[in-house]
Amino acid sequence: MADHLPPSLHGVRRWAKAHPTGPDALLAAFVLCGMIVGSFGNPHQPEGPRWAEQPPETLSVVLMTLAALSLVLRRKYPVAVLVAAALCTAVELATGDPRAPVVVACGIALYTFAVHTDRPTAWRIGLLTSAVLVGVAMLTGPLPWYAQENFGLLAWTAMAVAVGDAVRSRRAFITAMRERADRAERTREEEARRRVAEERLRIARDLHDVVAHHIALVNVQAGVAAHVMDRRPDQAKEALAHVRRASRSALDELRATVGLLRQSGDPTAPTEPTAGLERLDDLLGTFRDAGLPVRLVTPEPLAGGPLPAAVDLAAYRVVQEALTNVQKHAGSGAQAEISVVRVGSQVEVTVLDDGRGAEAAGPADDGGHGLLGMRERAAALGGHLTAAPRFGGGFRVHAILPLEPPDPTAPVAVPGQSAPGPAAGRDQERR
Repeated sequence: MADHLPPSLHGVRRWAKAHPTGPDALLAAFVLCGMIVGSFGNPHQPEGPRWAEQPPETLSVVLMTLAALSLVLRRKYPVAVLVAAALCTAVELATGDPRAPVVVACGIALYTFAVHTDRPTAWRIGLLTSAVLVGVAMLTGPLPWYAQENFGLLAWTAMAVAVGDAVRSRRAFITAMRERADRAERTREEEARRRVAEERLRIARDLHDVVAHHIALVNVQAGVAAHVMDRRPDQAKEALAHVRRASRSALDELRATVGLLRQSGDPTAPTEPTAGLERLDDLLGTFRDAGLPVRLVTPEPLAGGPLPAAVDLAAYRVVQEALTNVQKHAGSGAQAEISVVRVGSQVEVTVLDDGRGAEAAGPADDGGHGLLGMRERAAALGGHLTAAPRFGGGFRVHAILPLEPPDPTAPVAVPGQSAPGPAAGRDQERR
């Protein structure tokens, strides 16, 4: 309801929150005036309550003034204000005849105390205050103990505690709702940031795989062309033709990958990368042209029909990155063997080489992300990837990719990230 207030009232409301003593002073003045006016009423006339011509006694005026003044500090010191108002009320109940309505200030103090504490404490203190006031009125007051005014104190104090507890509960409910809304908003923002980070990581992996693969092939073919340019120009031309094809293929894949960054409403934006196992022969052909013998032992076609798009892309990228590592690190004369088979509800991708690995490689590329990217691809699908040297020489990359999407609430385990031995660690750093 506060949101529909006029702008001027919003300013008053903000001022009241920033300076609570001011509104409390106005309340105290209003309560004092009300109590003084009410003290002129005499309910004990034979013909019933009537307006009295005699002003209230001096002690009653002093007690009303003290009780009203204590309300100025009711928000800062609710307990002390309640004690002061209850004492003034008890003295008036014991001495006043007729009694001045000092109990009004005590009711407001009880309300304030109930707003600033919990429910059990509010009702315990309220019952204690009511028992003390009623006991004083019955035992020491000028009226008979069974007078209606004495029992009316119970209703007055109980009503003050009930209203204060209701206001406190409503404020707590509104605060909880606002906190829940703020927490939901923060959760949505964190989820959006997480999705953006995942998308950036996925695109970064694709760019790494495309660039690393094709640049490695271009580097090899350019080296061959430079080596045979003078003696065998025909072979140099063939190597340069391979460089041209590799660079064109790299540009095509980069265009397809970067196209994923377009808006979803763009009709020309591709929704998935075009790479997949159906292009495996073309991929292996580029490595064979670069001088790396590659043997494919995968049955044609793959048993069980086509793979899901995400699994198909991940399998292709694992083969591409593993062969790129073989091309860069296995040394001259190395051979590679590729196996992609469906085993139940999983696809197993294996890349083997018989090269010399770390012994043939140059300085370690500590900044490489090839193995990390392959593991992330497998883990994103709920699978895992291992990469380690083979017994007797060479290297082995083995990925297990589930065909069914993983449970988003289940933790993702990456067994391939267990601590390797010294030799394996050095070789993985190079890859």
